[in-house]
Amino acid sequence: MRGHVFCRYADDCNIYVQSKRAGERVLASVTQFLARRLKLKVNETKSAVDRPWRRKFLGYSMTFHKQPRLKVAPASVKRFKGKLKELFRIGRGRNLAKFITELTPVLRGWVNYFRLAAVKGVFEELDGWIRRKLRCILWRQWKRTYTRAKNLMRCGLDRDRALKSAINGRGPWWNSGASHMNACYRKSYFDKLGLVSLLDQLQRLQCTT
Repeated sequence: MRGHVFCRYADDCNIYVQSKRAGERVLASVTQFLARRLKLKVNETKSAVDRPWRRKFLGYSMTFHKQPRLKVAPASVKRFKGKLKELFRIGRGRNLAKFITELTPVLRGWVNYFRLAAVKGVFEELDGWIRRKLRCILWRQWKRTYTRAKNLMRCGLDRDRALKSAINGRGPWWNSGASHMNACYRKSYFDKLGLVSLLDQLQRLQCTT
């Protein structure tokens, strides 16, 4: 690979050049070299010449800036959310505190893997999405209008607002993102239950490295 910047892991490899034409030339020569000299076949469906920010490597991608920053690839975020959705379906009938305890190693493991990411917005967005999913579990568990109103009042909402919120006729997902649930179940509430904040955990990890 003389003259090229590249990174390699197991059988995955990225080679960085300065133009699309150079990329196509290098891809062809590397493919030919691997086939003739090493008797290896390049997977054409996974190989491509493209901008770095349109590709992913080990779950990471890059920004399009002149000085690129490492970020979590969109496909990795989508896969992670899919895994969490399965867990949330299981957790619908569970005690929230116990469910959060079971969720903790999954969250810690994911953020620890992506601790090198410099773009932190996705971690904050995922934190908000996770808290909303937990509020959705609570709303489903309450079931009856009276129970919903009582729990909202217990959190500090006045009677009129609690009753109006409890009978709004909207679904669990809408209510989990509505102002009444956000006012009652803030980040601090979930922090007390032991919910791992991906953003907070990332910042702690990066401070220790």
